[in-house]
Amino acid sequence: MKPIIVVMMAALLAVPVVAQETSDVVSIQIKEGEPGAVPLSLSNEARAAVDRGMTWLLAQQSPEGYWSNAEFPALTGLAVWALAANGSTDQAAIDKGVQYILSCVHEDGSIFREPSEQRKGGGLANYNTAICMVALHAVGKPEFTPVILKARKFIAGTQHMGGDDYRGGMGYDPETGRPYADLSNTYIAYEAMRLTENVEDLRASGDQRADLDWKAAQQFLDKIQNKPEGTNDDNAGGFAYHPNQSQAGTITNEEGEVRFRSYGSMTYAGLLSLIYAEVNRDDPRIQSSFDWAARHWSLDENPGMGQQGLYYFYNVLSKSLAAYGRDQIPLASGGEVNWRNELAKKLVSLQKIDPATGSGYWVNPEGRWWEADPVLVTCYSLLALDVALK
Repeated sequence: MKPIIVVMMAALLAVPVVAQETSDVVSIQIKEGEPGAVPLSLSNEARAAVDRGMTWLLAQQSPEGYWSNAEFPALTGLAVWALAANGSTDQAAIDKGVQYILSCVHEDGSIFREPSEQRKGGGLANYNTAICMVALHAVGKPEFTPVILKARKFIAGTQHMGGDDYRGGMGYDPETGRPYADLSNTYIAYEAMRLTENVEDLRASGDQRADLDWKAAQQFLDKIQNKPEGTNDDNAGGFAYHPNQSQAGTITNEEGEVRFRSYGSMTYAGLLSLIYAEVNRDDPRIQSSFDWAARHWSLDENPGMGQQGLYYFYNVLSKSLAAYGRDQIPLASGGEVNWRNELAKKLVSLQKIDPATGSGYWVNPEGRWWEADPVLVTCYSLLALDVALK
């Protein structure tokens, strides 16, 4: 296992460690904006928000064990992942969620529900499988290993390997038969394969190991990263959605060429994907993507998209910056900001409190990409806080 992947797994899946009494002195001495642990007072506020969020999330579980929508087991997977990562003691709820996920497993290793009506992307097999296999891995019970191993084979088999612009990426559903891959599905699949790769050591002798073609992955990422055109190219280093589209629209440069705009959530997804694809941190592709993120630093919006996809943005931002290994973000106006501190403060401030129970949740008034669903958004927020506080 590569050292950087070990670091990422520890950051994303480790159970929170209870601080010793003597650690208070160390935490208090850390000033706002300095690298290291989140200051004690802010950490306490954030962990209280996490506890409120987990209490609220547990109350939303259906009697059948799923969360939010039975047709999308990824929603249940995100809830199980968030609860396990944050050290929930309600094992019964986690077990019930896991049983629902297991009821969605197909013979080929995929984990999804057949849609009740025809829709673009079909059953979203890649998306649902990737998230659910990470959730099972986060729970950490050995009896789930065979399910995870089969899911890995399924995901590996859906990497698009045609001779077109989508080569190396991942789409929603391989059964559509159309050449298609986007960075959102791709980063989620890459992440799932990296976070679960240690189970390959448990594969039976003679059973072929499952993995992605990471060189092809780099080729796909290269197709959707904006390369520098000049010193004033504001898009340079950022990422679009897929080789032929950006959700943030297009611009026309001085030469009359149409280019896809870079935007926040996909740039952080691109940065994280480059790290998963074993690109060295000093590589210009990673450096330029981090530079774009620093030039457009904001937690008030998903840069380039406003409030659309805001919590997805927080979630992938936390994971990519943790994997990149830098706590300080240089600001265009000068100085630096500690992203862990700022993200913790932002998410604490955005939590909504249920007056009847005192529990808390998050929801995006801008409902694009399902963010009107408080279960989805609360899971994003809990996972982001888990990473920020570690």
